[in-house]
Amino acid sequence: MKVSLFYELSLPRPWEPDSEFTLYENSLRELELADSLGFHAVWLTEHHFQEEKCHLSCPEVLLAALTQRTSRMRLGHGIAQIPPGINQPIRVAERVATLDLLSGGRIDFGYGESSSEAELGGFHVDPGKKRAMVDEARDVAVSALADTPFPGFEGEFVIAPPRNVVPKPIQKPHPPLWLACSRRETITRAAESAVGALAFQFVEPENAAEVVEDYYTTLADEGVPVGRAVNANISFVSFAVCAPTTDQAITRAEENVGFFTYGAKHYGVNGVHQPGVTSLWDGFVGAGRPGKLGGSASVGTPDQVRDVFLRFEKAGVDQLSLIVHHGKLPHEAVMETIELIGSKVLPDFLERDEQASIEKQARLADVIEKVQARAPQLRAIDPEYTFSAPAKAWGGDQASTEILEALRGLEGN
Repeated sequence: MKVSLFYELSLPRPWEPDSEFTLYENSLRELELADSLGFHAVWLTEHHFQEEKCHLSCPEVLLAALTQRTSRMRLGHGIAQIPPGINQPIRVAERVATLDLLSGGRIDFGYGESSSEAELGGFHVDPGKKRAMVDEARDVAVSALADTPFPGFEGEFVIAPPRNVVPKPIQKPHPPLWLACSRRETITRAAESAVGALAFQFVEPENAAEVVEDYYTTLADEGVPVGRAVNANISFVSFAVCAPTTDQAITRAEENVGFFTYGAKHYGVNGVHQPGVTSLWDGFVGAGRPGKLGGSASVGTPDQVRDVFLRFEKAGVDQLSLIVHHGKLPHEAVMETIELIGSKVLPDFLERDEQASIEKQARLADVIEKVQARAPQLRAIDPEYTFSAPAKAWGGDQASTEILEALRGLEGN
């Protein structure tokens, strides 16, 4: 089992003028440490307008910084929101490809949709159509990454003419695809699409075993690739707080971990929010810091954390993504969690995962071949298609006149 990190950059009130700067600087230091200790990947989420819960609206920019400040760990969009009203899919493909080049081929492309009014309403995205939007946008982004040239697309939500989208990623045909899965049915959809499942569900390891089995059974029986390659993997998340003593870890967790789920419920279920005014932290504290740790949380000493990891590993989970930044947990405590897990827990799993990955590849070879054989026929570009420069394409339009005058000026220099 691979062990990774999951970040969404929460920042509870009250805020100081440099709070966001410090948040980003601390996150970079934490992830540099994680890279040096051998964590498999970091997943950066994308959320908009979710004050306090998530101050990470441009994960691709932070990922770009990490391409230069890490050297080993994979860097995941976990996820890029791809409804066209939020992110134009060809622009997403261009960013993913550029990140893949900058990182030397270490990018994972997780995609998905939002479920909050803060975001969907903020970008005027129709909640009833968001899944269809994601499917179209995904197809366009995949084609833009993999096809030379992109053959064009005409759908209900995306219309794009043929172009050769550059640059192209290092990983061929494209970086691994993952679907964000907040519900069991979405995990099934990931398997049907032959992409990895980023399961943002906090389940007991023993319950994860059934989900893992269903994912791989569905993949084998019904998987039809939406990408140009199959990514047979399932990841689960776990809250993680590791400390030298059990009491230290539990105290830190009880005071901070529940803020994640409190914020998720506020924006996604039952909250009423006044932009720039509502204090999630005050509501969280006033509610008695609700949130049970449960058996899915990796909280305790390194030995106790190891026991939770082993249960997930036994369940067949391919990757465990740890949420280590909670509420107002100090940066030093986050660093301690990463240091203790990385130095005292991770080595055993790294050693076993190398052999397990080889065995998994051999075990799934026939399944992957059968799934790949179900892939739909690719769109073809009109072999006669061309486009013209502005002077020809726009005729007497003022814009083309301005371009011609600018070019004449260049020719005279």
